Amino acid sequence: MPAATIEPARRVHGRVRVPGDKSISHRYALVAALAEGRSHLRGYSGGADCQSTLACLRVLGIAATSDAEGAVDILGRGLRGFHAPPVPCDAGNSGTTMRLLAGVLSAQPFVSTLVGDASLSRRPMTRIMEPLTRMGAVIEATDGHAPLTIHGAALAPIAYAPPVPSAQVKSAVLFAGLQAHGTTSVAEPAATRDHTERALEAFGAVVNRNGTTVSVEGGQRLAGGSFVIPGDISSAAFWMVAAAALPGSRIEIEDVGLNPTRTALVGVLRRFGARVAVDVLGADAGEPYGTITVEGERTGSVTISPDEVPALIDELPAIAVLAAQGGEVTVRGAAELRVKESDRIAAMVAGLRSLGIPADEWPDGFTVHGDGAPRGGVADAHDDHRIAMAMAIAALSASGPSQITGSESVAISYPGFFRTLERLVA
Repeated sequence: MPAATIEPARRVHGRVRVPGDKSISHRYALVAALAEGRSHLRGYSGGADCQSTLACLRVLGIAATSDAEGAVDILGRGLRGFHAPPVPCDAGNSGTTMRLLAGVLSAQPFVSTLVGDASLSRRPMTRIMEPLTRMGAVIEATDGHAPLTIHGAALAPIAYAPPVPSAQVKSAVLFAGLQAHGTTSVAEPAATRDHTERALEAFGAVVNRNGTTVSVEGGQRLAGGSFVIPGDISSAAFWMVAAAALPGSRIEIEDVGLNPTRTALVGVLRRFGARVAVDVLGADAGEPYGTITVEGERTGSVTISPDEVPALIDELPAIAVLAAQGGEVTVRGAAELRVKESDRIAAMVAGLRSLGIPADEWPDGFTVHGDGAPRGGVADAHDDHRIAMAMAIAALSASGPSQITGSESVAISYPGFFRTLERLVA
């Protein structure tokens, strides 16, 4: 699919179930590998990023298989049961795979190399290298970028205060600390998603939390188990925004994850003018899930301030297109977007402008001015899955058809995205 063609739509309507949560899938797979015994993971994400995590684990000697329904079985080998890899571990496009696995491998008694595709090889890795080397690992890189060659070692615990809030950095340090001798803590400047903490607890670890400080004692034994992964709210964000941006729309998203560190988008949509209902139906392994219903009533204006960005970092491309048909969206304090799979600030602004939607670019964000008259056109996704999906949703508001080049990148997180879109606008 070299380019996807999107026809205009007055509204979207229907029920949808999104793929398994990407963040949880990565973490459950890694913790299951560090645990003892077999784990069964239902709802594991079928996206390319999470498949990269499984591929790396197999290279490290971990048995990981998938059944016909996409559930994954992993036979854990304990904290130091990994094998020295005969070839580099290829993380593909997945920054989560590379950063979290670096924390795991820093304590393994062998040398390993992590590689990625061209996009991942441009993304900064110094943020994890700094704490892991302080703990005792030796990590070789090229100007702070992949490939990473990790010389595992007996790690010392650390009390780490990252300068920028990052769930991936926190997770890498906690995975390393789980294998260190003593207590490792991470004190974040602002709260980030807590899926790693919940995953460790689900597999039997004791995790201590005090405000935004999280700590683990090294050497804890983990036990495999059976878990259900809820739908990915970051994937659901595009349907939520589509409904909010097109008055008269109604979308119901079933069995989606409702972790409180991931639901800030609900408040953003309400501020914009949408009606949003959230129904928590239960929890599995500490991860709540339920139904989100979004109805578009009116378009408005919303500003995302710097202190809101950490809780919305993956949803910001979707939030940008809220104003595709009308209203205004401003995001500031989000310079982190420039070092994602693409420069998401530049890519979003350029893509929106190419569809006839006025947008301004700032060093740390953007402003989108919906004038109600996008014409359609050709938008480049820059091989970034979230940009591709955002441009597709923006194109629904146009007066004519649009093309999204690089649309095949949706396979990174949501392989069936365009089939679902076609159904929701039918």
